Amino acid sequence: MENTAVIIAAGLGTRMKSSLAKAAHKLAGREMLRHLTIAAEEVFARVVVVVGPDMPALEALAAPHGVVVQAERLGTAHAARQAEEQFGEGLVAVFYADNPLVSPATMRSLLARAQAGDAGLVLLAMTPPDAGKYGRLVMEHGYVSRIVEYADATPEERRIALCNAGGLAGKAADMRRWLAAVKAENTKGEYYLTDIAAIAQAEGVKVAALEAPYAECLGINSRAELAAAEAALQTRLREAALEAGVSMLAPETVFFSADTLLGADVIVGPYVVFGPGVTVESGAEIKAFSHLEGCFVAAGALIGPYARLRPGANIGPGAHVGNFVEIKAATLGAGAKANHLSYIGDAEIGPGTNIGAGTITCNYDGKAKHKTKIGAKVFIGSNTALVAPITVGDGALVAAGSTLTGDVAPNTLALGRARQVNKPKRAT
Repeated sequence: MENTAVIIAAGLGTRMKSSLAKAAHKLAGREMLRHLTIAAEEVFARVVVVVGPDMPALEALAAPHGVVVQAERLGTAHAARQAEEQFGEGLVAVFYADNPLVSPATMRSLLARAQAGDAGLVLLAMTPPDAGKYGRLVMEHGYVSRIVEYADATPEERRIALCNAGGLAGKAADMRRWLAAVKAENTKGEYYLTDIAAIAQAEGVKVAALEAPYAECLGINSRAELAAAEAALQTRLREAALEAGVSMLAPETVFFSADTLLGADVIVGPYVVFGPGVTVESGAEIKAFSHLEGCFVAAGALIGPYARLRPGANIGPGAHVGNFVEIKAATLGAGAKANHLSYIGDAEIGPGTNIGAGTITCNYDGKAKHKTKIGAKVFIGSNTALVAPITVGDGALVAAGSTLTGDVAPNTLALGRARQVNKPKRAT
């Protein structure tokens, strides 16, 4: 039978003090909701997202998964119940979008524990370094006896290290029955998902706890907690990169996006930032203080220091992009070099071509973008302005300081500058 993940993302997140819905805030360049849906896709046959009213942005982020709307925010059990028609007949696991770092491995373990058969309900648990005001899980004979909220706990119960992390799993038929039995008998008048533990126990059903790493269970309700979760996720991503064979001279200074792909033997210098959509092949080196986003770097390429690769940059094998060079929507062919102080946008640069210091492609005329095409083994002199659209043929040489507005044939010397004139005795 197919298993279902329900992700509750209806919260407004007022403590975030933001016009964005809480689940739309990003960690490592990816929205919190997307972290969970991508993880759940690896484990569950069906993913359903519960959003609040007037949350079109979250509905779009949930695609292509099913979306249900909690028209009234009446609590977490009420939110989960909105999705019951899509529970199916297998196991149902419920997660919270503001606990976005639960890994596929933990999700699989949660399902496996629920499938073991001895417990009808499994709660996700954690042991935080500071249990603070988390709800405590009181265990007896290996099973959860009860969940005690911090405010209601005795001093002895507050010393319990194992805490409720929020997620849970059980059979679809049981979940429907338990959710229907939840009462709003609390000061807020809300239906709490955690109440199903006591309802299950009243039926004689055992409740188990599956402990997950604390770093996967971080809840996010404020900007400070968002920053803490970002730090935890960056640690995870750095560890994964090192394990995959990436060398980092100062790992704590490197920042990844959730989708960054680095091959083995890539070398990353200090203070490098990888935005979304970056792939770097084996043997390339990214030097210090470089920023990459939406780009591809082929094997053996050398980037930086202080280089910026913007979306659409495609750097060929063995190519060099040096200090204070910006490349956007452009291809740099194999072995080509742009080593100093240049801007290359909307361009195709052939293999073996050298781009001199201070060169720019003038790709925008105030109304539209235009393309620059430079062939193979071309030498572009320093301080050249290439006014697009323009084509420079293979083997051409462009003199330093030129401003070119017309095409250059292959193997041609192009000069687009005024002739030097010296005026004796006119300097004083």
